[in-house]
Amino acid sequence: MNRIINVDKLLLKINKFSDERDWNQFHSIKNLSMALSVESSELVEIYQWISEEESNDSSNEIIKNKAREELADIFIYLLKIASKLDIDLEEAAFLKIDSNEIKYPLDKSKGNSKKYNEY
Repeated sequence: MNRIINVDKLLLKINKFSDERDWNQFHSIKNLSMALSVESSELVEIYQWISEEESNDSSNEIIKNKAREELADIFIYLLKIASKLDIDLEEAAFLKIDSNEIKYPLDKSKGNSKKYNEY
């Protein structure tokens, strides 16, 4: 699954939806951050009481559909927050990966789940 996401097109649709409902008055960065946290928790809730094996079973359409809905909500809130802060998420992600490559050098981190400050 190698797709390019048209963030501008998606943001236009998201913003149109909010504008039509006059919801932007409620979309402060604080409120959007809290909503993002709630949606992330709803994703966690899907997997909370199932086994590791069940959680990795991508053929379970019921779980997959629930996860799809929560991931979409998370993505929408994330895009709205980034847009309000004028942050390019693609650039931010590349910068973070570059930073992580320094924090987690291969010789210390490969096959190791410790945090960088625990080496």
